[in-house]
Amino acid sequence: MKESHLKYVYLIILSVIWGTSFILIKKALGQDSSGNLTLQPLQLGALRTMISGVILISIGWNSFSKTKRKDWPWLALSGLLGTFFPAFLFAYAQTEIDSAISAILNSTVPLITLILGAVLFGISFSRRQLLGVIIGLGGAVGLILAGMESNPEQNYLFVGLVLIACCCYASNVNIIKRYLQNIKPLAIATANFVFILPLAIIVFLSADGAQLEFTSNAVLTSLGYIVILCVFGTVAAKVMFNKLVQMTSPVFASSVTYLMPVIGLTWGTLDGETFTIWQGVATGIIILAVILVTRGKKEPASK
Repeated sequence: MKESHLKYVYLIILSVIWGTSFILIKKALGQDSSGNLTLQPLQLGALRTMISGVILISIGWNSFSKTKRKDWPWLALSGLLGTFFPAFLFAYAQTEIDSAISAILNSTVPLITLILGAVLFGISFSRRQLLGVIIGLGGAVGLILAGMESNPEQNYLFVGLVLIACCCYASNVNIIKRYLQNIKPLAIATANFVFILPLAIIVFLSADGAQLEFTSNAVLTSLGYIVILCVFGTVAAKVMFNKLVQMTSPVFASSVTYLMPVIGLTWGTLDGETFTIWQGVATGIIILAVILVTRGKKEPASK
């Protein structure tokens, strides 16, 4: 298949996989009849990183061993920003807000990618893209306000954790494109986990992970969701995404978030989460903004 067509196949597959990740995180956290979580966010984030790391290192070590030491700092930073920190930030956020809201807010990644690309990496942007950023920020604020009104029991301050995770993702995309362009996607993904796996083990042990009752049905159920999340949402998707970044541009690759809100909303609704018309309007505004950002290349660039 031609690369020009393959990039859209990658985009659709990644949208479906990552759009499903939010409901998997919710299910992996678990909840008993008293409302207590089966896994704590630190335990979930650490387990997700540890399992994914074992899988990737076992299949990609040879690829990693061929990387140059001079690239290791960027590979380590890519692992922290693209995987390690977001795993914990999303887990914490979804203890207080719906999985569908997380999916929608994640669609701001292309906007943030554009902003960080311009500010930190010297990438030019058009007036249309700037307009898209402004509209997108307005849509995100509208989504939060609509959610606060319709679901007052949720703590929307935790939206900030999702936005921080989006900044991490956006930074990682720019790092891969600028500094890791010539390294194989599998090598990048494996190297990420070589550097962050020890940190995940430390976090897991410090969060009393060793005290979990791995024989209980609740914990085993949570582990089942985590394994699915690791195999598809982390291992397979990470390699595909690294390839997509190298094939295209940072903004195009981050536009994988186009379809993620649709997938996330579908799963959230099926799981009993509520969604109002005003939240729908705000979601539409965000998606419009993302389209403006990713297609806004016809006007003269400005800095």
